[in-house]
Amino acid sequence: MSKPSLPQRSAPEMARIFNFKSPVFWGVTDPARFQLLLDEATRLVTPGFFLGDNLFAWMRNNSALEDSAFIDAWRANILYPADEAVVWRRYILCCAAYHCVQLEGDFVECGALHGTGVKTVIDYFGKDRFAKTFWAYDTFDVHPVDGHGFEGQHSGLFDEVQTRFAGYPNVRLMRGLLPASLNDGAPTRIAYLHIDLNSAEFEIAVLDALFERVVPAGIVVLDDYEWSGAYRAQKLAEDVWFDARRYRVIPLPTGQGLVLKR
Repeated sequence: MSKPSLPQRSAPEMARIFNFKSPVFWGVTDPARFQLLLDEATRLVTPGFFLGDNLFAWMRNNSALEDSAFIDAWRANILYPADEAVVWRRYILCCAAYHCVQLEGDFVECGALHGTGVKTVIDYFGKDRFAKTFWAYDTFDVHPVDGHGFEGQHSGLFDEVQTRFAGYPNVRLMRGLLPASLNDGAPTRIAYLHIDLNSAEFEIAVLDALFERVVPAGIVVLDDYEWSGAYRAQKLAEDVWFDARRYRVIPLPTGQGLVLKR
């Protein structure tokens, strides 16, 4: 396997401090008051704060914001306000991809929606330098889980996503309901597996089908693992599934879970 082309890290500046603020939150009963209180809180903490995507932290390096290759890829792929808010989650994907692109195996995303996560990862490397095949699975036009439709998800979305990936010959858009759509094509070896299906049933079915195909040192990212409320069922089911295989999911403050294949 030849060495892949990797994005270069920006030269750091010791004295530079990055802050991040987004107005996008979920599960808030009084958004206006909540925003006012958090705006005040940012003035009370040591700089280096991150505020967005249901996460408030301070005294952080905010490494995503000093990686110029990532910033370019992230900004170029903001379609909706939520795409800006999830910057930390997107950077987790790009860092995982940096590791996984150096392994044998393809990339897979289950729950691609607009393809923003897929495209951000590829653009981080540069679409002409990203040599992996990237499989993107989704129903696209409609969400199969009740109550989980997303902004911009409508009849005709699949056609829009196809247009978005014109000029990306290594992306395979796989339309259909998982896990059945895997019968239309799936890689035999996987280096990177990102699962974001908003359903314990569907995610367990995908793990049953694909986890054994993940190569040693490959990474699995579970987008909803550490989110509570409507998403808690996914964590509970996945804990049982991984415990049976002697794995422990690493919970991340972004709401994601991470598994390193051995």
